[in-house]
Amino acid sequence: MVKEEWIKKGYVDEPIDETVDLKAGIRALCKEKNAVIMAHYYTEGEVQDVADFVGDSLALAQKAAATEADIIVMCGVHFMGETNKILCPDKTVLVPDLNATCSLAESCPADKFSDFVKAHPDHTVVSYVNTTAATKAVTDVVVTSSNARQIVESFPKDAKLIFGPDKNLGGYINSLTGRNMLLWDGACHVHEKFSVEKILKLKEEHPDAKVLAHPECKGAVVKLADVVGSTAALLRFAIKDEAQEFIVATESGILHEMQKSCPNKKFIPAPPEDSTCACNECNYMRLITLRKVYNCLKYEWPVIEVDAEIAAQAVKPIRRMLDISAELGL
Repeated sequence: MVKEEWIKKGYVDEPIDETVDLKAGIRALCKEKNAVIMAHYYTEGEVQDVADFVGDSLALAQKAAATEADIIVMCGVHFMGETNKILCPDKTVLVPDLNATCSLAESCPADKFSDFVKAHPDHTVVSYVNTTAATKAVTDVVVTSSNARQIVESFPKDAKLIFGPDKNLGGYINSLTGRNMLLWDGACHVHEKFSVEKILKLKEEHPDAKVLAHPECKGAVVKLADVVGSTAALLRFAIKDEAQEFIVATESGILHEMQKSCPNKKFIPAPPEDSTCACNECNYMRLITLRKVYNCLKYEWPVIEVDAEIAAQAVKPIRRMLDISAELGL
């Protein structure tokens, strides 16, 4: 039974005996309940290690759409759980902590974005996946950082497009494609914080290191990068490239998989501007812990629900993204 105090907290706060092997317990619960655990690259390393699948937003959506599990535990932020529920309405979708929201999604309230869309009725609406279900419901096609350029380029060159909510990603795609999309003024609190000055200092200390940057970063950071891409693209590059050192300008959780995949290479997290910390972490992603994963599986809560009318509209741009991605082999 879910307690009232847990509902207020947004997660199951059940004490667990210190002798319990959480990873083994989680795997046993998955087998018992036909559950699958999906984790984003930005979660803690120990959470990634217990997952059935680890990936970026595009890969997680593709996996959710294809899974035969009865329960999906989405170890990531709230909008990711919503996306899974929209794609799998007949399945139970759990997120271990309802407080794991997203600064980028919050920067684009559905009502204000809807007004913006209505003010430009001749524009096609392209929304980044980092949005709420309600924002997706007023969108024509969803994109991720993995497929944004290709999907934008699938439209005629003279097409009038709105891109929301990430102004940095949208601006980057504009620069690559020669488009002039109208950009919503939103941003990710993690990717906004990287320090150009500190990255340049790291480059002086590690002259052979290549800079890897996510396109959600500010333009000045992107210009310093040797490679710009999604988390999955940056990981693939690090594995294949001959360089032995990399300065990584994205959420530091990806370094776990990079180091696992390339144990003999060195990965240096790019630091934020306003902190003495050497890395840049998403405080929302860090809310997902092994204890919360164990408890949410045990109690099958917190459950993600999406209003049926909103889901019926939001699934259309998500499916369109998946269909275009499949056509383009992404």
